[in-house]
Amino acid sequence: MPHTFTCLLVHVIFSTKDRAPDLSPELAARLFPYMGRIVRECVDSRNRIDSRHLEGAESQFLSLGARAVPERKRFGWQAGYGAFTVSGSRSDDVRNYIASQEAHHRKVSFQEEFLTLLRKHGLEYDARDVWG
Repeated sequence: MPHTFTCLLVHVIFSTKDRAPDLSPELAARLFPYMGRIVRECVDSRNRIDSRHLEGAESQFLSLGARAVPERKRFGWQAGYGAFTVSGSRSDDVRNYIASQEAHHRKVSFQEEFLTLLRKHGLEYDARDVWG
């Protein structure tokens, strides 16, 4: 086979610092496009990940509060995150979940769901260390 074909999808999960309810719809409307640009900059024209750029993306994400939303001095992201692979055949399910996650988290807490994902993906953890 002379060509390489890949479909590597990752669902990255992170939260506001101390799970503070600081992400208003107005803030999200400004912040999410900014975050999307950072992620797109990590992918080259052939949809390959530029690992050097990706290494800097984490620090960019962590400092997004001050740069993207200067009027929210206390806004920030938690230090850690989760990253889980997604089958290409299930990508629509993940997109739909993300689109409706606000309503979903009224029924299932972020913490409950995150621990469920860790278990489903076979990741060992100590619950005392997960939340800092």
